[in-house]
Amino acid sequence: MKTKAAVLRGVGQPFEIEELTLDPPKAGEVLIRYVAAGLCHSDEHLRHGDIVPRFPIVGGHEGAGIIEEVGAGVTRLKPGDHVICSFLPVCGHCRFCAAGMTNICDMGATILDGMLPDGTYRFHSDRGEDIGGMCMIGTFSERATISENSAVKVADDVPLDKAVLIGCGVPTGFGSAVHAAATEPGDTIAIYGIGGIGINAVQGAALAGAANVVAIDPLANKREMAERMGATHSCPTAEEAHAVIQEITNGVGADKAIITVGVVDTAVTTNAFHAIRKGGTVVITGLADPTKNTIEIPGALLTLFEKRIQGSLFGSGDPFKDIPRLVDMYQAGQLKLDELITNTYSLEDVNKGYEDLVNGVNIRGVIIHDPNA
Repeated sequence: MKTKAAVLRGVGQPFEIEELTLDPPKAGEVLIRYVAAGLCHSDEHLRHGDIVPRFPIVGGHEGAGIIEEVGAGVTRLKPGDHVICSFLPVCGHCRFCAAGMTNICDMGATILDGMLPDGTYRFHSDRGEDIGGMCMIGTFSERATISENSAVKVADDVPLDKAVLIGCGVPTGFGSAVHAAATEPGDTIAIYGIGGIGINAVQGAALAGAANVVAIDPLANKREMAERMGATHSCPTAEEAHAVIQEITNGVGADKAIITVGVVDTAVTTNAFHAIRKGGTVVITGLADPTKNTIEIPGALLTLFEKRIQGSLFGSGDPFKDIPRLVDMYQAGQLKLDELITNTYSLEDVNKGYEDLVNGVNIRGVIIHDPNA
């Protein structure tokens, strides 16, 4: 089978639209026709070299679509099923899955290589190259062959062009507030960076009952959106936010701070550390070059004030539990998705979509593969 896909061939290069050969599903795999794909900052990290995958790679790790074919042994899914993809596969039986930490399942070890669990690839170029798929799903393609462990079934009436956001940005942000930060009613939560992840941390903190949600972002359009999504205060700088937090907590400090900026650096981590109270927690969800140190704090205060720094992947949640729950919350009107989508794009306009992301135009951009689905 042939499929049109956006392929990244190296650091600093744009996505190239190519026609690839796609292998049919093997045992434990499914063929998916994507309806929509989200434009997440993590793929921009690959292009800029903050994180370097195996090249070439089909971009996209936020996707939703319809199953067209299943391989041997697949019983949980069937052709015609509507699914949202998890950018982290869940095997269900490795040490970490058995301990309830499915978001760090061992099967996720090759997400930057893009190979499937058997160690081989399903995308191939006309040059004879094996091409991986970002996070083993490669959603910037019309179709893909993926592991059944990367697909979560949803009801047929779920609008996939909106619910696609529940594959990454929504659970990552929501879970950063609800799971990793363990927001409690009455808490004061500071959120640094209001993009596709941070805006959902705002939603999560508000839904969890935080009394104060302070959104920090230099762009006015993002601060305005944060206030629409539940932020009680918004500030353009960390310094202004610190003053606000001190005022509203009577000098105690925020209970938790969540870092969801595009590229994490020492400045934001230090600011967040100083913004939290004694016994408070800084949750770091944003990414940066893994070869660089991006946390610099006074160790004495870490000890004396018993502050905590907590990393969070996929919002520290369980894809097969959280994705259906968030879909239910969306359908019940509790979780907002439609409002988050600033612009939609065709696959051919993927580079324009990332230009808009970098320039701060979008809260969230979405590629629509099939406008009739």
